[in-house]
Amino acid sequence: MTRNEKGAFARRSFLQAGAAGAAAGLLPTRSRATAGKRAEVKRYVVLGRTGLEISDITFGSSRLRTGEEDLVAYAYDRGVTYFDTAEGYTGGQSESVIGNALLGKRDQVVIASKTSTRPSTTRDEMMSALEGSLRRLRTDYIDVFFNHAVNSVAQMSNPEWHAFAEQAKRQGKIRFTGMSGHAGHLVECLDYAFDEDMVDVVLVAYNFGQDPKFYERLTQSFDFVATQPDLPRVLEKGKRKGVGVVTMKNLMGARLNDMRPFETGGATFAQAAFRWVLSNANVDAVTISMTSHALIDEYLGASGATALVHGDFELLKQYARLNGASYCRHACNDCEGACPYGVPIADVLRTRMYATHYKDLEFARSEYAQLAVNAAACASCSGQPCREACTHDLRIDQLCGPAHSLLA
Repeated sequence: MTRNEKGAFARRSFLQAGAAGAAAGLLPTRSRATAGKRAEVKRYVVLGRTGLEISDITFGSSRLRTGEEDLVAYAYDRGVTYFDTAEGYTGGQSESVIGNALLGKRDQVVIASKTSTRPSTTRDEMMSALEGSLRRLRTDYIDVFFNHAVNSVAQMSNPEWHAFAEQAKRQGKIRFTGMSGHAGHLVECLDYAFDEDMVDVVLVAYNFGQDPKFYERLTQSFDFVATQPDLPRVLEKGKRKGVGVVTMKNLMGARLNDMRPFETGGATFAQAAFRWVLSNANVDAVTISMTSHALIDEYLGASGATALVHGDFELLKQYARLNGASYCRHACNDCEGACPYGVPIADVLRTRMYATHYKDLEFARSEYAQLAVNAAACASCSGQPCREACTHDLRIDQLCGPAHSLLA
């Protein structure tokens, strides 16, 4: 059976199971124990107008390092067909590992990579970045090439990006273009990209903690609100225009250790979080850093779902209660401009999250080093200017200084 035939079979099987589950109001619980003689992809989706068929759970590689080809192969053998990387991930190691692991399988997978640009970046610089990615990935084309970490309309409206994209498409080096983003001006940038018909795919930060529907189900005593109330609207807009939507940052900080006492019956917080995202009809797929065989098995336990199962909402609610006071909603960015020294507070706290939540100090320091302005000024500041700047009551004055000490 070819991979396409497997995808068609998986879709038919899912539709049959989904119809039965819908009659009961919820899909049945799919745990690691019951799913899992062998964890595998259960649903394939078409990525918007690209026509590319991809797994609904996809391989994120921001933390993939030399020698970890087995992780890529393990995910591929379980049906994962979309592999997301970038030139800057682990200093190029991520692309090299994916290229090595998928050699000989190129026509069976979809590869996405990215380059970071500025409003002043030239098409020649972009082409040079693309050529480097192609070499490391050991391929002559990339399926989706993203303008990476976009947080200003000027970055997307740079005419050099359009000239580069058209040239790269003509030369067969890329098939489709995209935009990725997770910072404070995300909605503004998405609106612009959709209105100007500039992208085929977007990769955006989206999780239950950014969805107003999640908070509508909580009691009035719950004391924080959705941080991106406009995000569901703009994702629907992209879907109407045929843009493929892949989401990242699906775990609201990924403080998984906090949740183990509350996970029962084999179902996990991560699976519940993925099911929440995939229950949004405007989302095609999620991407998640796959850093071990066990995590790949766990994450694929959510494949095939388009609705929550029994117990999911309680897990998500418990996570929000435990971590709401320490999680920086970096896409919120209400604190922008609060620091007189120009410290990008949300970006500093995002990189802190990689160290304290993801437990990946090397990755956190790499991301921190890329900030144009860091939090060095916080070491000698009273903290007064930003103390009340967070609309979600995070004590910024107690977080940024120690973050600099940890990451600089």
